[in-house]
Amino acid sequence: MSAAVETKAVVDIQGLTRAFGGPPVLDGIDLTMARGEFVALLGRSGSGKSTLLRVLAGLDEAPARHKVLPQRRAVVFQEPRLMPWKRVVDNVCLGVERADAHAAAEQVLADVGLAHRRQAWPLTLSGGEAQRAALARALIRTPELLLLDEPFAALDALTRLQMHRLVAALWQKHQPAVLLVTHDVWEAVALADRILVLERGRFVREVQVRLPRPRLRTDPAAAAIEHDLLARLGVDQDD
Repeated sequence: MSAAVETKAVVDIQGLTRAFGGPPVLDGIDLTMARGEFVALLGRSGSGKSTLLRVLAGLDEAPARHKVLPQRRAVVFQEPRLMPWKRVVDNVCLGVERADAHAAAEQVLADVGLAHRRQAWPLTLSGGEAQRAALARALIRTPELLLLDEPFAALDALTRLQMHRLVAALWQKHQPAVLLVTHDVWEAVALADRILVLERGRFVREVQVRLPRPRLRTDPAAAAIEHDLLARLGVDQDD
């Protein structure tokens, strides 16, 4: 089952350009995302994926003809970026200015399956647990837009699959718009409603994934989408 997607756009950008003294890294990007939509962004290294995510997160500025972004945004990076001198629950609360911050932290830690580690120190967490804590820290902000910057890249294969299931469940429960930056084509097919391929600062391919969840690699329709995207990215699948 897919999360309900409203028609009103939570992200609406036209003509976004970003350069760093040379050819543009982002070259006239147009991007619209509906509320509750899950979008995956694929591309080779240097294609502009992380630059676009940083602009959407408000960590970088770039001119555009039109730019509408929600106020409530949160980012989960490849590294959990937890403060080692604060316990897990206090990391989740960090920077949250609301009277019920600790109660809200307890709830999101339960949502990510980490309630039993609420008082743990970050350095005692496994890689998967640390990323769960990072997800909880993002969710406590009730984001309208959740940005995931290759958050599973450093995890082992089994933990990565577990995190895929967790993110899908959290997305369906909280229903933010999600932009996932990834190098993993199957990850994009498994999770996203829509997949965009970025090349030299421009979108060169858009794929709608209208398949029921959970998605299996053995499904011929899913395999066909993966094959098409790998070909677009220049991956020789006969090697």
